Amino acid sequence: CLKFIVGIIIFSNVYNIIMQIDNSNSKPLIITGNSLGGSVATLYTLSLLEKFNFTTTKRPLCITFGSPLIGDERLQEAISNYPAWNSCFLHVVSDQDPVPRVLINNGYKPFGTFLSCSELGCSCFEDPQTILELLMAAYSGSPENQDPNKVFESYGTFVEHLNRKALYKDTTDHESLIDWTTPPLRAGIITQLAAIGLVQSQQSQKIDINSVIAKIERQEKTMAILKEQAFDPTKRLNEIKVHMAYLEQYKKLSKDKRIGYYDRYKIGSNKSDIDLEKHKKTLTCYWEYMVDQAEKRPQTEGASLRTRSLFGGTNYRRMIEPLDIADYYKAGKQDYINKGRRKHYIKLEQMLKETVRPSSGPNQMKKQNVAASLTEDSCFWAHVEEALISCKLLSSGGSSVEQKDSAKKELIEFEKYVFDLMKNYAVSSEIFLPQSSFMKWWGEYRQITGASYSSSLTNLLKNDNNYVAYANGSLEFPLNFV
Repeated sequence: CLKFIVGIIIFSNVYNIIMQIDNSNSKPLIITGNSLGGSVATLYTLSLLEKFNFTTTKRPLCITFGSPLIGDERLQEAISNYPAWNSCFLHVVSDQDPVPRVLINNGYKPFGTFLSCSELGCSCFEDPQTILELLMAAYSGSPENQDPNKVFESYGTFVEHLNRKALYKDTTDHESLIDWTTPPLRAGIITQLAAIGLVQSQQSQKIDINSVIAKIERQEKTMAILKEQAFDPTKRLNEIKVHMAYLEQYKKLSKDKRIGYYDRYKIGSNKSDIDLEKHKKTLTCYWEYMVDQAEKRPQTEGASLRTRSLFGGTNYRRMIEPLDIADYYKAGKQDYINKGRRKHYIKLEQMLKETVRPSSGPNQMKKQNVAASLTEDSCFWAHVEEALISCKLLSSGGSSVEQKDSAKKELIEFEKYVFDLMKNYAVSSEIFLPQSSFMKWWGEYRQITGASYSSSLTNLLKNDNNYVAYANGSLEFPLNFV
C-alpha cells in the first residue's frame, strides 16, 4: 500500500501542471504504470479524457502491467459501451502475477483490452466476462514464485518477446482439441488459450479446459447477438417520429373540440385515449433509455450526441409530461414537482439548460407560432393544479388562518409565474380554451378575489380580447408584474 500512497501523492503534485499541457500536439501521449501504479495511470488517463477534447487530436493510450482492477460494474459499463474511451486502455497481465486478480471477488470489473501473457505467448481479450474467467483460470502463480521483482522483470521479457513472436503462437499441444469439424469460433478460442499456456497447464492445475472453452464460446456468441441487436437510436428515429405525430394529431383534434389535450386526456377514457397510452408508453421507454445512456456515457465525448437528441427530447418532455401530471392529480395526489416527477424529465430539462442559453425575450417568430407551440415549462399544468388546490383552501370554511395565508402567497406567486410565461410567449394559447383547467382556475380565483382586485395578470385575463391577441402574437405587456 505504501507504493500506492506514494503514487497518489506524486500524481496529486503534478496533476495541475500536467493538466496545463497543450493537447493539440499531434504526438500521442502514453501513460503507463506497474502494479498499483497501473491503477494510478488508469485514473489519470480517465481524468485526461474527461478534461480535454480529443476530437481533433490523438487520444492518450494507457498501458498497465499487472494492475489491479478498478471500478465497479457501472464504471465498466460506462467505459466498455463507449469504444472511443475503451480503446485507450491496454492492460498486460502475466499468468504468474497475483495483483490483477486480488479484487475479483470484491465486485471490481475490467474494462479495456487485456493482453494475457505466459511463457508460451500472448493473447488479447476484450469481453469483460471472458477476462474475469481467464484471470482466474490462467493463473499459474504460487507462493514460491510471487517475488514482486521477478514478476516485474517478467513483463519486460514479455515485451521483448512480442517483437519476435506472432501474437497467437500456434502449438502442437492443443491438436487433440481441434480437428477439421471444429467450428471456427471454437478453434480460435482454443488457439488463444493455448497461446497463454492454459491448454498445457490444464492437467497440472486441474483445469477443466473444455468447460472454460464452452463458457467463453457462449459468451462470445451472446456478445455477437447483443451487438447485432444493439439499441441504435438513429434507426428508431423515424419510428419515434410516428409516435410523436400521433400526439400532435391528438393535440390538434382536442383544440378543435375547444379543450386542450391536457384536459381531454385528464377527463377522457375513449378509444383514442387508450391508443394514446400505447404511443405514450413507447415514447417514454425510448427517452428513459436515451437519458440513462447519456448519464452512463462519458460527458465530454457524449455532448455531441446529447445535443443532437436535445430537440427531440425537449419536444417529448413538453408533450408527454403534462399527461403524467394529469394522471398524478387525477389520482388525488399533490406536489407533483417534488414528489411525482420522473428522473428522466428532470435530466432532459437540465440538459436543455446546460446547452441552450435563455433568451432575453420573445422574437417575432415565437410570437407568431405561439398558437401551435407547446408550453415551454413542461410542469405548467402541475402549477395550475396546485393553484386550484390553493383556491379550494381559500374557499373552504375548514381551512385554518395559516393555511389560507399560505394559499394566498402561493397564488400570488402563481400569478407572477403565469405572467412571466405569457410575457415571453412561453405558454401555449391553448390554456385560454373554455374547458381548460387554467380557465377553471381563473374563474374560481376571480370569484375569490372580487371585482376590485387588480394585478398585471388579472387585468389581462379580464379582457377576453386579450386571449385572441395573445394567440396572434400581438398582445402588449406591461414592463413589470404589479
